[in-house]
Amino acid sequence: MSDSQPLFSTPEIPAKQPARRLIELLLVVGIHAVLLGLIVTTTLRPEFQQSLATLSVKIIELAPPKTEAPQPPPVKPTAAPRPKTQIAPPPVMVAATSTPSSSNFSVAPQAPPRPVETVPTPPAPPAPIVAARFDAAYLQNPKPVYPTMSRRLGEEGRVILKVKVSPQGLPLTIEIKQSSNFSRLDEAARSAVELWRFVPAKQGNETIEAWVLVPLLFSLDS
Repeated sequence: MSDSQPLFSTPEIPAKQPARRLIELLLVVGIHAVLLGLIVTTTLRPEFQQSLATLSVKIIELAPPKTEAPQPPPVKPTAAPRPKTQIAPPPVMVAATSTPSSSNFSVAPQAPPRPVETVPTPPAPPAPIVAARFDAAYLQNPKPVYPTMSRRLGEEGRVILKVKVSPQGLPLTIEIKQSSNFSRLDEAARSAVELWRFVPAKQGNETIEAWVLVPLLFSLDS
């Protein structure tokens, strides 16, 4: 026979075909084999035809392959949980019910509280004193009378009187602080001031009793 393509081509078996397709494939192969045998018998010698006449094809059905059930993945052994270590609670101290004797138990006396030192508040400073006055124009105090005898004798001098003024502005006491060296002049000054009125001294809003100096000048040239 010449190099020619085969009359029958065997189909490729797909991978992983089920059993039924395998049986059909065997039937197809068997039929091809029978046809091939008939062709061969027609072309071979007669002595072979008799032997080939007894050729028969017996199809054996193959049992379908057993499909193994998929096995579950191996279960990893889980570590058994460790028992939690329970910490024993500390022992509770129970107070004894018996009263301790006075020999081994005593209460220290409490120290008395220290007295709080209170700093006395300093008193407010007194209000300033405004001195009494005698030179106010509205008082209209008269001038002392120059004694006639002193004029004739040419007596001159200065008298300073110390006067205690009441809260009402009246002279209470008159003293000679400084004499003029002439009794007539000193007495003339005293007599004049006894009739005067004063502006009383004040401390804050209150009029008070106070001393005031009153100078008086006797001069022949005035």
